[in-house]
Amino acid sequence: PHPHPTIRVRPLTCTETRRGDQQVVHSLGDGAVHISATSPSECRGWGGLRHPLSRRCPHGQVSAARHDATFGFSAVFDAGASQETVFEGSGMRQLVELAIDGFSCTVFAFGQTGSGKTYTLMGPLAQSETQPASPSLLGLMQRSFTCLLEHSRSRGSDLALTASYLEIYNEQVRDLLSPGPPCSLPLRWNKTRGFYVENQLSVEFQSLEAIVSLLLQAIPSRAGSQRRRTSAHALNRHSSRSHALLTIHIRSRAHHPPKCVPQASACPSKQGTLCFVDLAGSERVKETGSSGELSVEANSINRSLLALGHCISLLAKSRGKRTHIPYRDSKLTRLLARSLGGSGITLMVACISPSSRCLSETLSTLHYASRARRVTTRP
Repeated sequence: PHPHPTIRVRPLTCTETRRGDQQVVHSLGDGAVHISATSPSECRGWGGLRHPLSRRCPHGQVSAARHDATFGFSAVFDAGASQETVFEGSGMRQLVELAIDGFSCTVFAFGQTGSGKTYTLMGPLAQSETQPASPSLLGLMQRSFTCLLEHSRSRGSDLALTASYLEIYNEQVRDLLSPGPPCSLPLRWNKTRGFYVENQLSVEFQSLEAIVSLLLQAIPSRAGSQRRRTSAHALNRHSSRSHALLTIHIRSRAHHPPKCVPQASACPSKQGTLCFVDLAGSERVKETGSSGELSVEANSINRSLLALGHCISLLAKSRGKRTHIPYRDSKLTRLLARSLGGSGITLMVACISPSSRCLSETLSTLHYASRARRVTTRP
């Protein structure tokens, strides 16, 4: 199958409305999204790098361009779509069921900084164990946990559930569940496991409260939490400075009627995974006003996204025309190698802004998602 890209368009922010930004993204229904605007086209500005999601861009070229394009995807969610609508309409529920059946499943959100990726996956940042978010605002993660546990109770399956949570910050892999200050962990490879993180902590859970508690430990705005790195800049007050990967490991053994108990040891065991990837947003340093440490972080984010985009462009080619896929170019592509071109089933959520000011980033994200549709995996 192919990765399953869906598009989510966030609303215009109050700042964008006051500034007079035009809405240039329009949902046409039936999975179609239309872009219509005239704006300057600027090719550099990401700390000397090409935009991470672009393909070609002549050095230093600035020109006025008319953008009038329509893209087709499996689903497009406009600014009025609820969190529940995104969960049901994106195929997330089916992905949970596949993970229970033993498949390796991944969902990742990508797009420009401030485009709504973390909100789509986790819901509002202003939540904690003592002040939970409204049920209607819960993201794909919490809804998937609920679905997973409901299936555990209703299907007569004996599920063993464990979770691991890490971030990639400035090309360092750090465990978000390990007590104490996050420290860098080595990334290894072998023929059996592929790329994996050595000494990563996995935590068992059996209830929704337990897994949500683990998730909230790493939410950047949580009082006293310094787990996942965030900073404020001109485009986003809570900009993630790292890529985060939460993986649920699911081991199940089907229950059999009492007469089959003597053969219980022969009951088939299934092992699946459900991985949520919250990618840090691509950034134009000129727009974010980043400098110093923020600029270093932005360059690291953009380089890893550029490596990811390059791998996807190569994977999108027919097998006869493919060259070597450079997964080793970044820690991010190594950890996503199986999801992108191996035996995984992947749901991609492209988050975009409707603002005319973000036009070039929005177009790049849509082109990126279009290329991802042509990648073929083997579950």
